[in-house]
Amino acid sequence: MTELPRYEYVKLADEIAADIASGRLPVGAALPGERAMTEIHSVSIGTVRRAVVELRRRGLVATLPAKGTYVIATPEAAQPRQDDGA
Repeated sequence: MTELPRYEYVKLADEIAADIASGRLPVGAALPGERAMTEIHSVSIGTVRRAVVELRRRGLVATLPAKGTYVIATPEAAQPRQDDGA
């Protein structure tokens, strides 16, 4: 069975989640800034922003406006957030 293609932002979110799971990005660590991640991962800023939203949805990171995005849980411990439709 062939694997379906995935969106670039999902691939990036999976890559960052793997870094969190491996300990390369431990709980409490700050993710690089958006512009830095565009260069590190060779993706657009829109892709970075959507990946961060996906990581927040998975319960792995939290973003503090004007401060940055921080790892708050490992994939094993995270509880995905459910949208309430609002």
